[in-house]
Formats: sequence, C-alpha cells, structure tokens
Amino acid sequence: MPEYKKVFSKEFFTVYLKECKPKYILMFIMAIIYIVLLYMFGNKEGILYKIQFFEYIFISPMLVSAFIIDIKHQIIPNRLNLTLFEVGLGLTFVQGILDINIAINMLLGGVIGAGIFLAITAVGGLIAGKEAMGFGDVKLMGALGLFFGWLNIGIIALIAFLIGAIISIVLLITKKKKKDEYIAFGPFIVIATFIVMVVPNDLLIGILLKVFTLGMFNA
Repeated sequence: MPEYKKVFSKEFFTVYLKECKPKYILMFIMAIIYIVLLYMFGNKEGILYKIQFFEYIFISPMLVSAFIIDIKHQIIPNRLNLTLFEVGLGLTFVQGILDINIAINMLLGGVIGAGIFLAITAVGGLIAGKEAMGFGDVKLMGALGLFFGWLNIGIIALIAFLIGAIISIVLLITKKKKKDEYIAFGPFIVIATFIVMVVPNDLLIGILLKVFTLGMFNA
C-alpha cells in the first residue's frame, strides 16, 4: 500500500506470499481485537447490531494497517482510505433502507469528520505556512465518519487530540522528537477509534467533559 502497488496482482501471489514472513505480533493483536468484538457484539440481537459488528470486523485490520503505515512512512494510503469510504457509503445506504435517520447520521459523520480536520489543515497552513494535519488524516476521518456517525466521530476527534497532545509532550520532553519534527497523527486516530468501539458513549462523554472542563463538570 505505501508503494501504491496493487494488492491483488500476479506479483502478490508469486513473490510477496513466498517471501513474506508471518507477523506473529500483529496476528496476536488482531486475534485479541476480534475476540473482544465477538464478546461485545456476538450475542446482541437485531440487524443493526449485526451490521455494526460486521463494520467493526471489517475496519479493524484496516485501522491496524493505517497505524503501522503512518508510523513507518508518515502517510495513510489513498487506496486504504478509499476502500473505507466505499464500504462505508455502501453500508450507509443499507442502513438507510432500514432507518433513514441512521443514514443521515452517518453522512453527517463523514462531513463533520473530514470537515474538522480540513479546517485544522487550512488554519494551520494560513498561520504556520505548513500543513498542520496531513490530507490522509482528513480522508481517514471522513471515511470513519460514515461508520460512526456525527457524535462518535466528534468523540474520536477529541480523544485523538487528547492522546496526541499527551504523547507529543512526552516525546518532546524525552527529546525523542524535536519541535519542528513531524509526528504522525494517524495512530492517534486509530487508538481513539478502537476506544470508541469498545467503551460506552456515556462513559467517554463524561470523561471528556471532566478533562476539558478541568474537573468542574460533575453531572
């Protein structure tokens, strides 16, 4: 993906599969993720829960791929984002047949997810003269918005910024990164997305309110 090569090609079957070595750590991580998702959603009744379970099963390896590629190459491949967008749009249509309000929520999620990061990129470009956020992050948030809806994509954005701020401060203090050195933001989006997938909304909203109001929110 980082080299923009075709995934399903003759080279994939004749060269890559023969030369690649199993990534046991990644296999273990994916197994844990699927076990958690199965535990949380496997016994829930209703077609919407089944669709949500399928969505999470589908996007999990894509998110892990985005995490690793962005750390190694500082990009999130267009093919990955486009695949997420295409599947998300298809599932939005399917859910819209069942409930039009769900489809509207998901479409708003796509617009808001991309819009937040596009605005940050534009403002950063005007103020600092350089991109504050990569367009791969913008595309990823827009695609994820189609899976999570406007409220959840907003929560993902806030958690990603919070985690990003904490980790960036640690990297700067420990001198692992310099002030003008690029820090990939995609991994923070991925971590925030997994948190939203497994932690109840009410709990997350309560924690975020306490954090961003410096503990003054007690409701």
